[in-house]
Amino acid sequence: MVISMDRWKGKVAIVTGASAGIGAAIVEQLAEAGLQVAGFARRSERVEELAKKLSGKKGKVHAVKVDISKEEDILKGFKWVTDNLGPVSILINNAGVIQNTNLTEGETEKWKKIFDTNVLGLCIATREAVKIMKANKIDGHIVHINSIAGHKVPFFEKVNVYPASKHAVTALTETLRQELNHLGLKIKITSVSPGAVTTEIMEAADWKIEDPKAKEAISKLPYLKAEDVADSVLYVLATPPHVQVHELMIKPVGEPM
Repeated sequence: MVISMDRWKGKVAIVTGASAGIGAAIVEQLAEAGLQVAGFARRSERVEELAKKLSGKKGKVHAVKVDISKEEDILKGFKWVTDNLGPVSILINNAGVIQNTNLTEGETEKWKKIFDTNVLGLCIATREAVKIMKANKIDGHIVHINSIAGHKVPFFEKVNVYPASKHAVTALTETLRQELNHLGLKIKITSVSPGAVTTEIMEAADWKIEDPKAKEAISKLPYLKAEDVADSVLYVLATPPHVQVHELMIKPVGEPM
């Protein structure tokens, strides 16, 4: 099997949640591979800074201000990309949030924020990308950044709703694969499920663990880097057109879960 990103050179990719962590790492690698990359993010100024940093690469990065939990933002973002860069060939559904909440005492608004971003935002972006790929006869690729929490339910204090959102992503990946097959489309769909990754997601949620034993256990966990996950995304994109990596699970060595 020949692994190559050559067929994507000059094509348009959209990366959601592009301002930091895994999203920023994916944006950087796609730009290095020669793509036109639209980075969707609420903090679009961070993507603009990244674009300046990557100005000498083969591809180019474009910052697009989008809150993935708001449908009107997503629709405007896709329209801007189509009008200014052209039809999308790759969509990386990376945007995701976690909230400092639980099931027994949780706040409804925090639950909504998780599902609006991690599930509904992903669905809306996927729908728009498929529409464009279908209309332009593009055999594109959609990648959902999932989690090992989308395959098993680890118990960590105050993250109890997050695994449900990621289990939804696992189901949506298979549902989309079946729908694309039914429609006779050759658009690929891949779920990439990392284990623990060093990113800003916990800090953004103001996630705090009160239990001293849990704190100690988490502090001893091995972690992946955002670049490791970006490498895995580039790997699945680089597979030949007839090869579909449906699920790729990536964990740091020694991860106990």
